[in-house]
Amino acid sequence: DPFRFYDNREKYLLFVTTTTEKEAIARRVGRELEFLSPRPPALKVFDAGMGDATVLGSVLEEMHWRFPTIPFLVVGKEISMEDTRIGLSKLDARFAEHPETVVVMTNMYYREAPWLRPVGGADIQWWDVPLDGTTAHEFATQLRNLGDMVKKGWQTESGSPGGALRYVRPSAMVLYRRDHAFALEHVIPTGGGVAAEYDLVIAAQPFRSRTDAPFKVNKVLAPMANALSPNGRMVVIQSTGQDPGMEIIQSVWPDEQPFQTPRAALLDELDRVLNADGFAYRFEGTDDEDSLFRYEMHALPEDVQGHIGTSMLLAAWNAAVYVAQIDAQRANEVLKSGVYLDATENVLHRHGRLWFQDESFVVTPANGI
Repeated sequence: DPFRFYDNREKYLLFVTTTTEKEAIARRVGRELEFLSPRPPALKVFDAGMGDATVLGSVLEEMHWRFPTIPFLVVGKEISMEDTRIGLSKLDARFAEHPETVVVMTNMYYREAPWLRPVGGADIQWWDVPLDGTTAHEFATQLRNLGDMVKKGWQTESGSPGGALRYVRPSAMVLYRRDHAFALEHVIPTGGGVAAEYDLVIAAQPFRSRTDAPFKVNKVLAPMANALSPNGRMVVIQSTGQDPGMEIIQSVWPDEQPFQTPRAALLDELDRVLNADGFAYRFEGTDDEDSLFRYEMHALPEDVQGHIGTSMLLAAWNAAVYVAQIDAQRANEVLKSGVYLDATENVLHRHGRLWFQDESFVVTPANGI
């Protein structure tokens, strides 16, 4: 299914274990932390595509280092049941290290998730989950036991048009330490939702690359910008396609152009939508020096020379296909033909390594400090 490429677990797992993408994105998001100005009762973070919480976990580590005594409210949006389950398993150390942490996982849409309030007043499945104990081991044991809750709350069905997944019922799971519940009384959300006003919104690859700019802005980015606090910052990250990975793709499909909305197009549309009634939002980090960053395939030796093993070529090909969001049918046809081997090897020899380029920018309210 071309619309659900990101949900292929095998492709995803091979990609994240053979590239430094998650580390690079976490570092880029971490650059924003020094500019945050949290206000009581908590530093608020919204992750627009939590995935398996690898990036979020790294960001929370740095947040604790910078703000060790400030309560955190973290809302992670994720529709994938499997990613939600894995994400839970990565939170044990966060609750142990930073006791005044509240994490909410939700499957709601972008227009709903920041406020934890379904549009139209739909009945929400809401779980309040206080965790007992003080150690990562105790928390890990309890988090592993939430599988049935995730299975019930994260059921999906195929929507229309295009087959994109939608939730069966909107759900939210609120996690916090029971021994800190009293201090977190004004941080822990209840079934009535939250006021949003996030200090940080993480929007790393939150949409399909081929979707047009109006859709990306109106359906994804603008709602999250409206959920920022007066001094909040939304960091947006997407692939550029200007890298050896795209050379591999175009050596097989010369006319392939998956990256339809470079940041200039997104910024123009954001400016049109967000600033239609006056200067309400400003955009930062828009020049190449601030915006562009790379990540690499770390399974490769320092310099690729001579014969490259088939398994390494397959991993490199998988990474290129994953980033370009090539649908499974076309990718499988090329795999069967073996054409990808020469195409991938030629590019690796030409560059000596495989790297990918992402771009980023920041959206922040214009009336902030």
